[in-house]
Amino acid sequence: MIAVRARNVWVIWLSLALALLLSVATLPKFMEIGRPLWLALFLTYWVLVLPHRVGMASAWFIGLLADVLNGTLLGLNALVLTLITFLVLSLHQRLRMFPLWQQSMVLLVVFGLAQLLHLWLNALTGSRPPTLAFVLPAVVSALLWPWVYALLRGVHRRLGVN
Repeated sequence: MIAVRARNVWVIWLSLALALLLSVATLPKFMEIGRPLWLALFLTYWVLVLPHRVGMASAWFIGLLADVLNGTLLGLNALVLTLITFLVLSLHQRLRMFPLWQQSMVLLVVFGLAQLLHLWLNALTGSRPPTLAFVLPAVVSALLWPWVYALLRGVHRRLGVN
């Protein structure tokens, strides 16, 4: 039996580090309300393409890093990203068969549920008043999904991530 070596796994972690940086990059004040869910987008791609490499433990770890980086309640982003990963893994086989526009619609629901959980946890801690603007990042992320998918797929194929 020939053991298959992991090739270029560092690309996954580098892309997730880039997503972490994008999630804290400064934006103009009017664009801040619709900040895309970069971590969720990048994590969703890798979970769809390589579910044996990126899973719920990876999502939890990246979420804890995001919590520390953002200075939010420890475990908040970890829980939200783990929920997204769980839902994507649950829908994995169906999502892979859908065209990109249908994937975007499904991810709009998944990201919307994650944003709802995030809003609910923030309201429980009293750190942010509940508003309907919580939906906007999910909409923006769903609209960005085809471009993020194409970009990461190009990187994935060019570098032969396995």
